[in-house]
Amino acid sequence: MSKDTPMSWAAIWNMSFGFLGIQFGWGLQMANMSAIYQYLGADESQIPLLWLAAPVTGFLVQPVIGYFSDRTWTRLGRRRPYFLVGAILASLALIAMPNSPSLWVAAGLLWILDASVNVSMEPFRAFVGDLLPARQRKVGFAMQSLLIGLGAVLSSSLPWLLTNVFGVASGDPAGGRIPAAVHISFYVGAAVFFSAVLYTILTTREHPPKNMAAFEAEKAATRGMGAMFTSIFKGIASMPPIMRRLAVVQFFTWLGLFCMWIYFAPAIARGIFGGEPGSLEYQKGVEWGGVCFSTYNGVAFVFAFALLGLARRFSARSVHLVCLTVGGLGLLATGMWTTPNGLLVSMVGVGIAWASILSMPYAMLANVIPGERMGFYMGVFNFFIVLPQILAATLLGPIVGSLFGGAAMPAVVTGGVALLVAAAAVLTVPATAGEVIAEPAGAGGH
Repeated sequence: MSKDTPMSWAAIWNMSFGFLGIQFGWGLQMANMSAIYQYLGADESQIPLLWLAAPVTGFLVQPVIGYFSDRTWTRLGRRRPYFLVGAILASLALIAMPNSPSLWVAAGLLWILDASVNVSMEPFRAFVGDLLPARQRKVGFAMQSLLIGLGAVLSSSLPWLLTNVFGVASGDPAGGRIPAAVHISFYVGAAVFFSAVLYTILTTREHPPKNMAAFEAEKAATRGMGAMFTSIFKGIASMPPIMRRLAVVQFFTWLGLFCMWIYFAPAIARGIFGGEPGSLEYQKGVEWGGVCFSTYNGVAFVFAFALLGLARRFSARSVHLVCLTVGGLGLLATGMWTTPNGLLVSMVGVGIAWASILSMPYAMLANVIPGERMGFYMGVFNFFIVLPQILAATLLGPIVGSLFGGAAMPAVVTGGVALLVAAAAVLTVPATAGEVIAEPAGAGGH
């Protein structure tokens, strides 16, 4: 099948299914790592620095994996070898994480886990650009968003479900003991991660380079670390103008998200449940934080169905502008709630934004970057995801400790402000970004 031939809904589902597993592992990490660190003795001011492994790993790994995957062709294809290696390593890290004997072992395992997730995840973004014609890319990224939402719903709520529905003993998390529900959740996550990625590998074939001799010649001419770094620096300097404007949007978007991910669980465990690390009240707050994360991911899953239709009727820019605004307002509202259920209202807004964040920026980007460098530019684009995370990880701790008096909730609210700034930055992106102005004769829907 030619790359220009429209793919069926079933084929798009198959090629995207691995993202369910990737997000299952990622969701466990987002919802539980701050709590794991605190179970092992960390306080709020240390948490951002302990999270620093994740963005630094992404900063280093993503462009390198994108660069090499553009230049790979094996019997397994171009991107699929990276899917497989990343899935194996990430699954092993998920199994090891809840068995961490100390704080620094957990931090080291997060480094390994995040690197492995990036090895699988980054080529998946390029996969859509490789296999789908331009007019279907918004649908392809929206399908990824749908499966990401489903995986995150299941993973974020799993510890709460195990404790409150299936009767897994909570235990006493004091003294550095990570609860049994967290152990089981991470083991399940390892199995789901590997199985979902393997499903995509077995059900989706890739297109070989049109001119294999030219492909091999270019690969030989750019062999070596020096050529790789030269190519990366030149690629960054020659980013398309739309990509530069989207970079600003991404920067403030992910700054807001990282504020939420780092501090949401500690904020509600202390501020709403009145617990201290090691107490059952604190554990209940952390578990409710997982429910909240499951809620916004559930909303993202449901809203992704709407995105499939909205992507056909409205520009990607318009959709993203509205969704980011709704998400920013929702995150701002977290500071006004005094009961756990009120937080779920805020999570509806965050979920709408999250569905768009996972799809619309990539849809706007995919049609303005050269196909033969799809993996590389997708990796470079993620610089503007990890840079704000590094900024948050290095500065949020001192800010929370000195400016906010140790309270975590103001950091979460700051994330809402960042999302609104990102929404304003969308207005600088051309309205036609990501759109196919003239479709080939005979092109039809599905």
